[in-house]
Amino acid sequence: MIEMKEVSKTYSNGVNALNAIDISIKKGEFVYVVGPSGAGKSTFIKMMYREEKPSNGNIIVNGTDLSKVKERHVPYLRRKIGVIFQDFKLLPSLTVFENVAFALEVIGERRDVIRKKVMNVLEIVRLKHKARFLPNELSGGEQQRVTIARAVVNNPSVVIADEPTGNLDPDTSWEIMEILEDINRRGTTIIMATHNREIVNTIKKRVIAIESGRIVRDEWRGGYGYER
Repeated sequence: MIEMKEVSKTYSNGVNALNAIDISIKKGEFVYVVGPSGAGKSTFIKMMYREEKPSNGNIIVNGTDLSKVKERHVPYLRRKIGVIFQDFKLLPSLTVFENVAFALEVIGERRDVIRKKVMNVLEIVRLKHKARFLPNELSGGEQQRVTIARAVVNNPSVVIADEPTGNLDPDTSWEIMEILEDINRRGTTIIMATHNREIVNTIKKRVIAIESGRIVRDEWRGGYGYER
């Protein structure tokens, strides 16, 4: 599913974000990525959907070596990779339905197929009744659920979540985790960067800990391992 082989990343300002990363993530796994701020977590997950490119090494996603993908082909690659952002990134002038449908419209899906897929995924995230609402009419948790719906409407093989509960209150965070677990049970691989110690320690999954650009811990059903 996802493999990194001797992956390193040094930015143009000289910051060495990742050092010789070797990791393998199998289909259907749910993986937390944890570590202190500035440890390299964001760079690590951005590599998986080609937001960042490695300075050295190879990244294989669904059998494709990302280092060999031309820029014009990156949008096609991302059709099978869903991304959930901490700050939602919803289009404010579009309704819930339209925000989710947009991911299908850009690939030329038929209107009848779009409606069916969007309504199905809104049911999964428990927002079918708010399909015609605008983002500013929703709570933070509801906006995050729209982001999740948009990420999974294409039925991606993997979903990458960057601090999906970071801006949410505890109760809403648990609701988001229930939805992510449901999506994972349907067969989608989920990789989630998080600082939420309580979630990691309660909902036990594989934990990859990154410090100073290196993987220092890789545990099945691991704990968060940090004070904050």
